[in-house]
Amino acid sequence: MARGPAPVEIVLSDVEREQLESWARRRTSAAGLAMRSRIVLAAAEGGSNTEIAARLEQHRNTVARWRKRFLEARLDGLVDEPRSGRPRTVDDAAVEKLITETLENAPKADAHWSTRSMAAHLGMSQSTVSRVWRAFGLAPHKAETWKLSKDPLFTEKVRDVVGLYLDPPERAVVLCVDEKTQVQALDRTAPTFPMLPGTPERASHDYVRHGTSSLYAALDLATGKVIGSLHSRHRAVEFGKFLRKIDAEVPDDLEVHLVLDNASTHKTPAIKRWLAAHPRFVVHFTPTSSSWLNLVERWFAELTTKKLQRSAHRSVAALNADIRAWIKNWNEDPKPYVWTKTADEILDSIAHYCSRWRTSDSGH
Repeated sequence: MARGPAPVEIVLSDVEREQLESWARRRTSAAGLAMRSRIVLAAAEGGSNTEIAARLEQHRNTVARWRKRFLEARLDGLVDEPRSGRPRTVDDAAVEKLITETLENAPKADAHWSTRSMAAHLGMSQSTVSRVWRAFGLAPHKAETWKLSKDPLFTEKVRDVVGLYLDPPERAVVLCVDEKTQVQALDRTAPTFPMLPGTPERASHDYVRHGTSSLYAALDLATGKVIGSLHSRHRAVEFGKFLRKIDAEVPDDLEVHLVLDNASTHKTPAIKRWLAAHPRFVVHFTPTSSSWLNLVERWFAELTTKKLQRSAHRSVAALNADIRAWIKNWNEDPKPYVWTKTADEILDSIAHYCSRWRTSDSGH
């Protein structure tokens, strides 16, 4: 069977390859440009238009067209040509002023800008303000909170805990331990209406309290399994009982490394005496105000969002039964969390953030 002429070879410069790889990573904002870039990158590796089309799930003519366009105009050939339409009504100077006002000034009366107040301030339309804010990733209505640990041993504790995550000792189990206190048994004041096509599940906003429970949990770093214990109170006595449960469930020939926060119930004389009498237990304290460093907090978040937030319980006993069932189900198919950042990366990130904060605050 006769074959057509071989496609012209494409040779990329380092600059062109870098730009094409950058464009190829686009997903939504420029999906067409991303596919064209992948076509040219594949063509540069060799292969016929038919082979590339099959690999990228495109039509052969599409591959041929963009290969030709690149050979004729290089990178410029892949960019969409200007189309006829309404000309721009907001020039670059107006966009720059909008961004500057958003970042550097505040409205006279309100705590933050809205599209309406900014539009009135600059004489623009709300849609223009909204469009520019989206393009530059600005959201004045959003705010996040943060807290920097004041622990004098912050660096040492971060290195200790992260080092334990990244390089756990042999013949040992690493357990991330914490308490989820005051878990409320809440019952809605009216029946919950189930989901229907076009209508989400609906529950009354008010509820009746039926008591609280405290959950102690130990997340196994290696397996993702959880040892859990529920108690009516949250004291050193209950924490001691939980330690004894861990001791009973972990094989005797393994060391037990516990990642704990600095709660007072973890440091009472009775707890210290118990730990001293059980030398296989090694405690690693996270810095103060650094719950993000304890992986069991990630598991608590899953328990809350996947179970507790939308559940109704008419008693503490029902709440406890639900939590125990959820833990049992989790342990049948556990999913360990994998820590990836090194201590140096974390400390550098915090230092960079603090440096940005000091720089932005220097003018006030």
